[in-house]
Amino acid sequence: MKAVVFHGVGDIRIDDLPEPAIQQPNDAIVRITASSICGTDLHMVRGTMGDMVPGTILGHEGVGVIEEIGPNVRNLSVGDRVVIASSIACGYCSYCRAGYFSQCDNANPNGPLAGTALFGGPRSTGPFNGLQAEYARVPYANVGLVRLPDEVDDDRAILLSDIFPTGYFGADLAEIKPGDTVAVFGCGPVGQFAIVSADLMEAGRILAIDHVQSRLDMARDQGAEVINFDYDDPVETIRDLTGGIGVDRVIDAVGVEAESPQEGDTQGGPVSQEAMQRAMREVAPKTYEREGTFAPGGAPAQALAWEVEAVAKAGTIAIIGVYPPQMNLFPIGVAMNRNLTIRMGNCPHRRYIPMLLDLVESESVDPLSILTEMEPLVSAIEAYKAFDERRPGWLKVELFPTAAAEDSGRH
Repeated sequence: MKAVVFHGVGDIRIDDLPEPAIQQPNDAIVRITASSICGTDLHMVRGTMGDMVPGTILGHEGVGVIEEIGPNVRNLSVGDRVVIASSIACGYCSYCRAGYFSQCDNANPNGPLAGTALFGGPRSTGPFNGLQAEYARVPYANVGLVRLPDEVDDDRAILLSDIFPTGYFGADLAEIKPGDTVAVFGCGPVGQFAIVSADLMEAGRILAIDHVQSRLDMARDQGAEVINFDYDDPVETIRDLTGGIGVDRVIDAVGVEAESPQEGDTQGGPVSQEAMQRAMREVAPKTYEREGTFAPGGAPAQALAWEVEAVAKAGTIAIIGVYPPQMNLFPIGVAMNRNLTIRMGNCPHRRYIPMLLDLVESESVDPLSILTEMEPLVSAIEAYKAFDERRPGWLKVELFPTAAAEDSGRH
């Protein structure tokens, strides 16, 4: 089978590999009909999330058809169309039973303290081969696979594997209540679904912050008030728009892949650099200079500093953007003195997929506008490059194997 394989930082290839086989009684083999490229995949390719094992198949978002099941998979059948939850969970430990599937005690072979088990991730997450392939082995398939109704096609279903649940998780963590004013930092795919989810929770106003114009345009089309941080100081603008108070809730859909305002940018002018310097004055300047940590003034710390300043006193910040373990720069003193609530974590996908699937099936939500590119699996390398460069319009990329394309008539 063909698969997108990690060989080293900046080195991914389309390889021919043997098809996977059942290894455990609760495994399933799924013929992948759609996968996609996520911003988290870029962490692996860029080396932001270290300790990737060469030879690992990338990708943690998938839809497909069950080809084979182990004897302990008793709720599904061969031939079922399914969406695959991006994080892997046993379903029976205390964390899974409480809905914290991403903190499962049993799925990660590195032990119960190792954290989230994830398809296509670094050694610390398993490693498990990912879903950018023609076939995939799914552990704990009785939990991680959710049967799809005929009314929900692959193009919509692929968005339920990770990014819609993650966006909804961010809104849930933020504890949005009807009438709240919410700021979403980062208008990539997860940020777009955070906007959708805040609207579902009846937020009164939604402010969206980014500097990629096509992403801001999509956020505006969803009803958000947009702020381009290359033009405007986001903290001052948010305060201006909220009578000096700030927003009730913030959702960080940025993570470590944040981009700094461009110093000397003719569109942004000097205000962006000034805003960065002002924001970072609140962060201890010399504490994190040891090797392996991010330097003060870096873009991730800047985004977090903006968020702490933009939220109202006693407000809530929900962090769903991906930050690696060595990222330990945070304006804790400012947050503490403003009585802020900080909530964060990896999305427990399995908790939200059934509910969101119902919304899509009933046409209460149509997620398809977030999907902007569809490419064959064999073109994945070029698709990664375009996505990495944030080319205009490249918001979410679906990959489909050749056989799946022939079955569906896609080319």
